[in-house]
Amino acid sequence: MNEMAVPTTFCARDGSELCFRCIRPDDVDAIQRLFLRLSPEEIRMRFQYGIGYLSPRAALRFCELDPALEAAFVLMDMTVEPAEMRGVGRIYADATTHTAEFAVLVERAWTGRGLGAFLMRQLIDECRRRELDEIWGQVLLENRPMLDLCRDLGFRRLRPQTEPGTALISLRLDTD
Repeated sequence: MNEMAVPTTFCARDGSELCFRCIRPDDVDAIQRLFLRLSPEEIRMRFQYGIGYLSPRAALRFCELDPALEAAFVLMDMTVEPAEMRGVGRIYADATTHTAEFAVLVERAWTGRGLGAFLMRQLIDECRRRELDEIWGQVLLENRPMLDLCRDLGFRRLRPQTEPGTALISLRLDTD
């Protein structure tokens, strides 16, 4: 179990405190509720296509990880009952290429408070802990906030994508 298994507190730019921890199998209901709060546009920005419903099976798949290949962290709002997931970040590692694909989702009402940047830094740190060479993602060109955040974190845009309207971005990791 990695050191991120122990919950910690994240203080957002507006002073809100969220619990930062690894995702768990019992987060299925929370991730489904998060999905229900997303607009069709938010879903498209994250998944790059429309999804109308997150089934219990799909939600469980998001919450039950293969620790050798995946890591996922959540920011939980413990001030409400039940606790609500406000952001989630995950990596899918490829042992063959020593790289990981990232995905980050922050609930719109919580954007602009530093959650996305915090989650991205945690994912980068997790990749370094795993001694991976690179973290990468495919981002819609219209998703300026994510592209700007990744640029600020040192990501660079790679060759043009075969998928119209997307950018392939990458950060080489110094594991020394």
